[in-house]
Formats: sequence, C-alpha cells, structure tokens
Amino acid sequence: SPIRRYPDLMVHRLLDRYLTQGSRSANAAKFETFCEHCSAQEQVAANAERASIKYKQVEFMAEHIDEEFDAVISGVTEWGIYAEIIENKCEGMIPLRTLEDDYYEYDEANYCLVGRRPHRKYTIGDPLRIRIVRANLERKQLDFEIVE
Repeated sequence: SPIRRYPDLMVHRLLDRYLTQGSRSANAAKFETFCEHCSAQEQVAANAERASIKYKQVEFMAEHIDEEFDAVISGVTEWGIYAEIIENKCEGMIPLRTLEDDYYEYDEANYCLVGRRPHRKYTIGDPLRIRIVRANLERKQLDFEIVE
C-alpha cells in the first residue's frame, strides 16, 4: 500500500538497517514510545476528520429545514432512531419522544423499537421518509421527524 502508518514505516526502516548495515538492535523502549505517540496522533486526526465532516453536513442541512428526504434507519437505541438520508449520507436522530403514534420499547436483542399497540417495528435498514426539524452546529446534530 502506498499509504503507510508512520509506526509501520519506522519498522521497515529498522529492518532495512539491520539487513543492509548489520547494526545492533535499536532501543525498544524508545521505539515503543514513538509508536504509541504516532498511534495516538492518528486517532486524534481521525476524530478531527469525523467531527469536521459532521459539522459540514449539519451546516449544509441547516439550509434545508422543513424539507423532506428519503432515508434509511442506520441505528436504533433506547432514546431514538438514527436515520441516514439516502441522497447525501447525512445522519440525524429521530428522538423516541417524537414518536407519538404509540409507546415504543427498545428491543436490545434485535436492535429495534417495537410499538405496544399495533406492534409497529423500526429496525436497521428500514426505509423512512423524514423531515429536517433542527440543525445544531454547536453540537453537530441533526434532528429529524418521520413523515407519515
């Protein structure tokens, strides 16, 4: 792969040094510290990338409040449904408290919400029609509601 994590590159350099120069072993503790630092920085960079993408998605969707989109359920929790808009991959939350047609319970074993009366079920992969209700840039959150 043309893209290598820096700790992997350090190992390759050490192996090259041992093979071509016959050098003695490197300081293992020193290199372990380098590798741990590199891995931590890689995680920080990945988190920053995810946060910036989410921020730009929320910023974009703020211009589409009250508009409707086709979406698919991407996650279900005891506090609501995560839905991803098919057109642009922006993800938001449909809070459980906004589902007023029934009282829904979270089925943890099956990752779904099940209504008490008509037993309507919301599960991962189900298609939905949603409306953008709120776009909170500070929290990088989108709130949706289901359009019946």
